[in-house]
Amino acid sequence: MPSIKHSANVSPTAHYTGYVWTRHGLSHPAFATWEGRVLFNAARPALALSKQFKGPTLEGLLMARHRVIDDLLEHAIDAGEVSQIIEIAAGLSPRGWRFAQRYGHRIHYVEADLPGMAARKRELLAKAGGGSAHHQVVDIDAFAEAGHQSLSSIADGLDHGAGLAIITEGLINYFPTSAVTGLWTRIADVFAAFPTGLYLSDLHLAGENRGAASSSFVKLLSMFVRGRVHLHFANRAEAEAALLKAGFDTATLHRPSDFADRFTECSDPAARLVRVIEARSGR
Repeated sequence: MPSIKHSANVSPTAHYTGYVWTRHGLSHPAFATWEGRVLFNAARPALALSKQFKGPTLEGLLMARHRVIDDLLEHAIDAGEVSQIIEIAAGLSPRGWRFAQRYGHRIHYVEADLPGMAARKRELLAKAGGGSAHHQVVDIDAFAEAGHQSLSSIADGLDHGAGLAIITEGLINYFPTSAVTGLWTRIADVFAAFPTGLYLSDLHLAGENRGAASSSFVKLLSMFVRGRVHLHFANRAEAEAALLKAGFDTATLHRPSDFADRFTECSDPAARLVRVIEARSGR
């Protein structure tokens, strides 16, 4: 089971993504850290070369998955299916800040991350004028089965009469399959206490990341996060079956490239290398 120490290896992406989202107008400038700027500029030549040859870019990947997750969450909130959100490994994602501004007291948004990252997020969120009784940042150990920093403990403090969404953007591809399926089972177990549950995440499939360009891109991503990028499942059917086995009632893996007519970022070649999970529980 991944430890907190191993989980910290993902933190460079928090700074990089925070800078990318600010560049695209999705975030408050406070979330564009100096670390993110350094990482973005360091990776820029390699990504520019890939783009020149019509290859995938990390920036395109991040934006494509983020746009689709946002879209699915917006639909669920507007339809009255969920009004509470827990974003695990939220990092410097602007989603909590943006959704809290848009929906106000209509939602309760909980951003959760390792203690060090959570403390940094609280500091930057305060600079952005965010944070309220309906938008908070808490400490979490995403792989803990019990304890005050576990997912179940955080969910216990929410309204069990309202729908809940849980998001793990940019997390599960950096951990082995056993850890991921264990997390999925705990999420499905948490949903059992709520009328409706919606799980959103990104996922890379082995069958869609073959070929020289795709393999090179995955290796570059592994180097960037200082750890292995795991390709847990061969195809969509295998992944959806694993989600159903974990306890979700339905599971769909969306192609971000199918959203290209609505979001220009989804036309990047990298949008074909990632899927967005939409798994549901309850009515």
